[in-house]
Amino acid sequence: MKISDGFDARRLRPKGPRNWRYRFGAAFAALLATLGVLLAMAGAASLLGRPPALGELNASPLGSTIILAIGLLVLYLGVAFWRRCRRRMRQPRELNMAPHLMKKHD
Repeated sequence: MKISDGFDARRLRPKGPRNWRYRFGAAFAALLATLGVLLAMAGAASLLGRPPALGELNASPLGSTIILAIGLLVLYLGVAFWRRCRRRMRQPRELNMAPHLMKKHD
């Protein structure tokens, strides 16, 4: 079958809306994970005997432990949110296929 000169395959799949929302979400999640790493490092440094990085907030061992736990929690939430945004950005919107038939990229 001959394809005419006016045929354009790009018309078969209409362009969907851009995924800027997920890009901003991934950037925010990366900043959240960075904050979690910094808090966890400050808490761990204070527990190991270094001078407190956050002043009187983590001068005691209990305060340092709390800062470390909060930092690890923020790090976990940031990584989980980043992974969710990346998965949604890569998810195809045009084809409805079963999830087990798609390639695993993440």
